[in-house]
Amino acid sequence: MNSHVPSCEESVTIVSGLPRSGTSMMMQMLTAGGIAPWKDEVRVDDDDNPKGYYEYEKVKSLARDNSWLNDAKGHVIKIVAPLLPSIPAGSYRIVFMDRDMDEILRSQSKMLERSGKAGARLSTEQLSKVFQGHLLRAEDFVQSAGYPLLHVAHRNCVENPTEVASKLNDFFDGGLDEAAMTAMVDASLYRQRS
Repeated sequence: MNSHVPSCEESVTIVSGLPRSGTSMMMQMLTAGGIAPWKDEVRVDDDDNPKGYYEYEKVKSLARDNSWLNDAKGHVIKIVAPLLPSIPAGSYRIVFMDRDMDEILRSQSKMLERSGKAGARLSTEQLSKVFQGHLLRAEDFVQSAGYPLLHVAHRNCVENPTEVASKLNDFFDGGLDEAAMTAMVDASLYRQRS
């Protein structure tokens, strides 16, 4: 880590990962812990994310316009892995969600099925390769930029939320509400398990 790690107030906290990797759950945890979310209500909660998506619509066009992101200082925002390399130079802390690829693909497929959407015309193998590419590019970008980074395993977050809340609090130099973060995790929502 850098010799001076910016505080929550000085930096934008980013929650990242592939779609269906637990990014919404992590947003909920950090919000409960005391970091204000940067989100709108464009995408409402549904059966796939009954506690909400915690998304901000402008993130989708980050590759075209990232000029607004530094306005989110002191907040936590969700930016999926494929868009991470589009963030402008700035002060960030990144919490990256890792989840078993089979679980991600099954969860994605189930969500598309429930919503009645067709999804990408890619086989599971092709989609897995695309996702792996997104992960590699995101990891390379964060490492080369030197941003403080904490990897959180989705399964560990669900099965050991107290331990994960403690790690999060350490990563943010204390001051987060560990009990509130732990209480946000609902193991019943872990529906696609390998």
